[in-house]
Amino acid sequence: MRVGIIGVSGYTGFELIRILLNHPKFEISYLGASSEGKIDEIFSSLKGVFDFKVSVANASEASKLCDLVFLALPHKEAMGYAKILLSNGVKVVDLSADYRLNLQNYEKNYGEHLDKENLKNAVYGLTELNRQAIKNAKILANPGCYPTASILAVLPFLPYIDIDFGVIIDAKSGVSGAGKKPSATTHFVSVNENLNAYNPIIHRHADEIAQHLSTAASKSVNVLFVPHLVALTRGMLISAYARLRARINPLEVLNEFYKDEKFIRIRTEPVSVKNVAGTHFCDIFAMVKDDKIFINSAIDNLLKGASSQAVANANLMCGFDESLGLSVVSQFC
Repeated sequence: MRVGIIGVSGYTGFELIRILLNHPKFEISYLGASSEGKIDEIFSSLKGVFDFKVSVANASEASKLCDLVFLALPHKEAMGYAKILLSNGVKVVDLSADYRLNLQNYEKNYGEHLDKENLKNAVYGLTELNRQAIKNAKILANPGCYPTASILAVLPFLPYIDIDFGVIIDAKSGVSGAGKKPSATTHFVSVNENLNAYNPIIHRHADEIAQHLSTAASKSVNVLFVPHLVALTRGMLISAYARLRARINPLEVLNEFYKDEKFIRIRTEPVSVKNVAGTHFCDIFAMVKDDKIFINSAIDNLLKGASSQAVANANLMCGFDESLGLSVVSQFC
């Protein structure tokens, strides 16, 4: 299968390249960015490893060269490329927020949506939740990193928690989650030896988490979400809290729910970011006291929260085993 990446110059673009170079079925046939050049000039670590031209991103040109395209672009930009690619019969895996939400929630958080027709047909690409639908998708909305870790943590417990009380999610992410473009808040001097909450309660990923948990529960789930920026390059830790309606053994619930999932690891003690860095795993732990439950999950925000999840979804969309190419994702421990 010929695959392309548009928006290749960011962190997720690099991670996609790193995975695809070792993929047995995908061949990179197009790379697009805001300006032309060579990929080993953008990422010097690829010198002597991958010599490939980067073109000024053009959806029509990519359509001629690709069977599937990954869009590693900011929200609002991706939908313009997706419309052209889809009209030319090219499958799309979009890593932006442009197809993750229903129209109401999208326009509440991001502004006007300019591709409403394809939005209706997009499949939410949380593999463990929508595996069968992903196999038939033409346009795939890759979940955000915070929603990936949060939904995977809470999902098994939806039948047992007091949904009316809601779920409180305390989330912490490494700085790479803010993207490659530097800013005052992600500058080394600001981040080093620091920890801070940002956009508490009103962060736009709250609606993404709530929408897909509510769909799974067939009932509205109230989510109180507070993200934090921590002085790590990569990694994400979720601590979720809820009230139970029934007595359960939380580890038994997790093991039963995820018994067939090779990339979900159930832990018997609180999880660690270092154990998932550089991998496609999501580690989950939970414990109960009285009628309260604590759920803990960790992922690599650039991989399971973005690029490796995108490849897993592309594998399914193209009829391959979902784990193809992911066993070579190295560990940064």
